[in-house]
Amino acid sequence: MKIVFMGTPEFAVPCLQMLLQEDYDVAAVFTQPDKPKGRGYKLTPPPVKVVAAEKGVPVYQPSSLKNNLEIRDVLIGMEPDVIVVVAYGKILPKEILEIPRHGCVNVHASLLPKYRGAGPIQWSVINGEQVSGVTTMYMAEGLDTGDMILSCETPIGPDETAGELHDRLSVIGAQCLKETLSLIGRGTAPRQKQDDSLSSYAPMLNKEMAEIDFHKPAGTVHNLIRGLSPWPVAYTKLDGKLLKIYRSRILEDHNGLPGEILDDRRFIVACQNGAIEFLEVQLEGSKRMRTEDFLRGKQIQKGEIL
Repeated sequence: MKIVFMGTPEFAVPCLQMLLQEDYDVAAVFTQPDKPKGRGYKLTPPPVKVVAAEKGVPVYQPSSLKNNLEIRDVLIGMEPDVIVVVAYGKILPKEILEIPRHGCVNVHASLLPKYRGAGPIQWSVINGEQVSGVTTMYMAEGLDTGDMILSCETPIGPDETAGELHDRLSVIGAQCLKETLSLIGRGTAPRQKQDDSLSSYAPMLNKEMAEIDFHKPAGTVHNLIRGLSPWPVAYTKLDGKLLKIYRSRILEDHNGLPGEILDDRRFIVACQNGAIEFLEVQLEGSKRMRTEDFLRGKQIQKGEIL
């Protein structure tokens, strides 16, 4: 089976590695253009490009696919059986969706039709979902609206961060894709329409949503912290400095005024109901560390309001 792979970030890497290990004919990889990163703004290739280059797979990095006749003709000339899309970050126009013999297959990090959009992993954690998963689907012109092929479920741990779930789902996605392509190759792949009435949207994250409101219940605050870890990271202010919170846990047997520090030896902060203990933090101008290490060098005051 001849495959054209389209993907960009780390989440897409296990799927590409699976295709290469299973000896699929990966004709080309499409990924986003290199971007400047770090303090020196050094031009850095996407993770998918790095893997493709190591394996000698041709890489294309168009800035856009829309009305790109050159890229369309290149794809037509490749005669792919399937175009596999995993977190590519660009919309495929109709003229490209119609090229492959068996269609374009997307690997999406949610149990569709819930959490369509750019941030399904993070929003499933922020909203306190207990189950997540990966769905493979035939791509259509709408946003994650195509007919579903397979869904692979996994429980979300009560303290699991979005970053941890991301890493697990990337591996599950590769397994789900492997089974999906096997079914397509045998001509037995199911095709189930999505129930739009059950759909929800997971928009891209932003830093504006990351400030912690301790007037909310402890469970809500905890879910925000783990849902925004490792980016953009939930935060509060301590002594006028930004304090990022990467990991926390709920303490239901502690109560106080919202934002009140309840202990000077453990970083416990009261919420509307219950309290939160910060387990991993980063103070502005310092490095990320476990809270017990942070408190060895920084004294906090019981009764202080964040």
